[in-house]
Amino acid sequence: MLIRPERLDERCGNADARAMKNPWTRVDPVGEALHLLRMSGTFYCRSEFTAPWGLALPPMDDCLMFHVVTSGRCWLELEGLEPRLLQPGDFALVPHGTGHTLTSEPGVPTANLFDLPRELLSERYEVLRHGQGGAPANLICGAVRFDHPAARHLVKLLPRVMCVDASNESQAEWLGGTLRFMAAEARGLRPGGEAVITRLADILVIQAIRAWLEQDPAARTGWLGALQDPQIGRALALIHREPARPWSVESLAAEVAMSRSAFAARFTELVGEPAMHYVGRWRMHVAHTWLQEEDGVSLGELANRMGYQSEAAFSRAFKRFLGISPGAARKGGGRGASGALPVPPGLDA
Repeated sequence: MLIRPERLDERCGNADARAMKNPWTRVDPVGEALHLLRMSGTFYCRSEFTAPWGLALPPMDDCLMFHVVTSGRCWLELEGLEPRLLQPGDFALVPHGTGHTLTSEPGVPTANLFDLPRELLSERYEVLRHGQGGAPANLICGAVRFDHPAARHLVKLLPRVMCVDASNESQAEWLGGTLRFMAAEARGLRPGGEAVITRLADILVIQAIRAWLEQDPAARTGWLGALQDPQIGRALALIHREPARPWSVESLAAEVAMSRSAFAARFTELVGEPAMHYVGRWRMHVAHTWLQEEDGVSLGELANRMGYQSEAAFSRAFKRFLGISPGAARKGGGRGASGALPVPPGLDA
């Protein structure tokens, strides 16, 4: 049984689903991927340091870590990369949860983040004070994660570290205003302040990624390059929006006004795998997300949502694409035998 159109409208949003059914609607696949970068906060921390000081942040699987310098300065170091000086208004992302250090000067001894006393202001917001009483530096730091498979897919493609320089004229206006707002909320933490900081962090991360997409040639290759192709990008957006639709190479080609053979060849060239393989894997990553987010959802219901005739057929497809069974994904948080999350579509091509 295939998913009912009205069910699709409920899950995707009535306006979005109807718009995608209109072949003349302008689609922005990269914008849609950025739209899905909705963060779920692991923690946010207002850090108040006095020189000399050093902080070691351990690896955090499946997290993106960010640091905003609101006053003073510090050095960001990742193994294998040159130290980076961060000054007031600078914004740094460590997208892959890699362990790194923040210090008042290179070479200063560091203390592990979780070994230092912290003042807990709410369930996910705290204040950290550390140092020896010298020159002050204040930061807002956070570790966040993304739940939607498209968002995780995009984040996997980002470089090891990304920095937005406040002295860059093209970035200064939006960055300065956003950071001032965030710093004011962090100092006062009025009712609703945590939610405001979370939304501002969304904006900062998305803007940093947009800047990278515009400036780095690597952002115009592979899956990201395919998203920016007028026809293949639209096909990807359709697959992402309507994973349960009974797609075929013919139907996708027709949606983007290409011949079947030309579409199949171009999709494989840009994305790195055949269209129907991508469709199958995308469906299973969406199902995987639903397993994690929806307590009590049955495999039969997931099979029905994804258009499978039986639970057994759905389970076989899930195991084939993700390497683990749906039951193991539910019990183990979706990690395979290696302890790693399944690789999103296109990243192992």
